[in-house]
Amino acid sequence: MSRVKRGVAAHKKHKKLLSQAEGRRASKHKLVRPAREAAMHALRYAYRDRRARKGQFRALWITRINAAARDAGVSYSRLMNALRLSGIDLDRKVLADMAIRDPKVFRHYVDLIKEKASPQTNKS
Repeated sequence: MSRVKRGVAAHKKHKKLLSQAEGRRASKHKLVRPAREAAMHALRYAYRDRRARKGQFRALWITRINAAARDAGVSYSRLMNALRLSGIDLDRKVLADMAIRDPKVFRHYVDLIKEKASPQTNKS
């Protein structure tokens, strides 16, 4: 059986890895082993943070809806509860976008909710 020299393949693999680690500090952009560790950590962080981004956006939407709702005279929790009870199926992303881009329409929804909620508060 003939001998297979693997230097070319290894060199190609190392060059690819070092190009992924460009911009890192110290030995992480020059040496293969630290570069591999840095690249693996970076990929792990990227995977984790792609999922964390969803929660961060939800928190942003809730903050925006709460600010706009309080300007209209109702709290976030009461607004969301009233929307759910009245059967208005708008998710937080749409509500937050509406609160920023079209405050008049958002205020219209809040006023609708207030009208439906006012007879309930008089009963108790």
